Amino acid sequence: MQREFCVADTYVGKRLDKYLAIQMPEFSRSEIQHFTILHNGIKPKLSEKVRNGDVYIVEIPDVKSESAIDNISTDFDLDILYEDDDIVVINKPRGVVMYPSAGNKTGTLVQNLLAYTHLSALGGDIRPGVVHRLDKDTSGVMVFAKSDAAYRGLVKTFMNHDLVRKYIAFAWGVPNWDGATITGNIARSSRNRQKMTMVKSGGKPATTEVNTLNVWTRSGVCELRCNLLTGRTHQIRVHLSAHGFPILCDDVYGRGRSRLESVKNQELLEFLKTHHGQMLHAEVLEFNHPVTGEKMKFKAHLPDDMLELKCILNEE
Repeated sequence: MQREFCVADTYVGKRLDKYLAIQMPEFSRSEIQHFTILHNGIKPKLSEKVRNGDVYIVEIPDVKSESAIDNISTDFDLDILYEDDDIVVINKPRGVVMYPSAGNKTGTLVQNLLAYTHLSALGGDIRPGVVHRLDKDTSGVMVFAKSDAAYRGLVKTFMNHDLVRKYIAFAWGVPNWDGATITGNIARSSRNRQKMTMVKSGGKPATTEVNTLNVWTRSGVCELRCNLLTGRTHQIRVHLSAHGFPILCDDVYGRGRSRLESVKNQELLEFLKTHHGQMLHAEVLEFNHPVTGEKMKFKAHLPDDMLELKCILNEE
């Protein structure tokens, strides 16, 4: 499929990859990098700045991946927080993958949603209606687009960070502060491409506001509320770990093995040894409705395992 774009005054000076991402919100910037792009018959650099009247021809390859709609399923009950003709808001369970991939062709969140309702096709065959993501083992509030108008509006909302996202995390460490702001660029690790890391140069800027909710000194554990001011991959997990407060049960960034030796509470020790998946929950999501403009706020209760963990800690 081939598409043609002529740059208008509004976008003059933007990087080419950012410009194309705005024009084609159904594709991520990383996907666009693999498209054939021509400007006056020459392949341009994606970092170049676009000028008024520039014309770009984009060749989009046919996607041969298995469509999510081919394997709709009802593997688990959906916790629907809100729904109308344009959006559906859910409380995502821990342990569920967002959409089909090489290692997860069935049982995904999108496939279960498609068994319940329709989603905007603008997200593509694999990710219909998807405008943001939560890691497999992060639970909490998510919004999906049902209409194309909602998809376009939500993509713009998330791109401009014009929303509120608050998370609850149980982490190692006893902070001596009530609140802190963590800033630091995040990039993919050069040692392990599956991990993200904080870098002094390069990467993408990231900011997380953190407030202390509870501290259990004997166990060396705290409960934190994290407010995302940007939305980078693994942002909270990377920021907290880099500043000495890795999230409990995080197999990637948690550094938990070195901490377990100090745990004297046998019930807590058993919980930490038997649970997998970071104790991180997307508690609050606030945004303006992408079609009506109405202010909306959703809050998802803590999952059972995090409530169990809190009960154990409160008994210390």
